[in-house]
Amino acid sequence: MSTQYAVVKVFGRQFNVKVGDKIQANFTEGEVGKKLTFSDVLAVNSGTGLKVGTPLLSGAKVTATIQAQTRGEKILVFKYLRKNKLKKIRGHRQPYTVLTIDSIEG
Repeated sequence: MSTQYAVVKVFGRQFNVKVGDKIQANFTEGEVGKKLTFSDVLAVNSGTGLKVGTPLLSGAKVTATIQAQTRGEKILVFKYLRKNKLKKIRGHRQPYTVLTIDSIEG
């Protein structure tokens, strides 16, 4: 049984996606429900064979819908200098965009 999948570059990162997958990509501006099209497709397996680009496939595209704008887990950064009596603690939460893959063409 072969399923259709693609390797696509989304906001600077590469993902191996299938139709219906949810991915957590780097943050981008946009409202929930907005459709996005990605033409930076590196490889596509349509069930009949694998097509690999050099480096990108021409004419191939992946469409996705924004599901949510979220933030990741809190990461604490702690700095301590014992002789200077310096203590610093900072928190950071990385913003993400959750995408649902709608279709793969190529």
